[in-house]
Amino acid sequence: MLKAGDSLKIKEKVDESMLAVSVGSGDLEVLATPSVIALMENTAAALAKKGLEPDFTTVGTKVDISHTSPTPLGAEIEVEAQLKESDGRFFSFEVKAFDKKGVIAFGTHTRAIVNAEKFMKKADEKYDEI
Repeated sequence: MLKAGDSLKIKEKVDESMLAVSVGSGDLEVLATPSVIALMENTAAALAKKGLEPDFTTVGTKVDISHTSPTPLGAEIEVEAQLKESDGRFFSFEVKAFDKKGVIAFGTHTRAIVNAEKFMKKADEKYDEI
């Protein structure tokens, strides 16, 4: 069972697929904001998974991120997610990303606990042509 204060850190190297010019969020060869947000979500999801029953997963429901410093291609970054609270249905995380010069992004992220099979059924029922 996860408790407030539990955290997880993941290291990644910025590659071409993570650049603003590659994801369409800008025209510079720097770590894209959508990419840093995805890394933060992935880290939080991996931490949340440690506190779930086998048929359950989490889905992102809210992201509030400030991306404050550019990071170039090839740089190593570290992303940290720390559980702030859980009410049995939602996990609330504080997330941060760092490069060798310091914090590059920070904020909060919320994930909802869902039964994976029921969630996919609900999604699939939205479109009868699928």
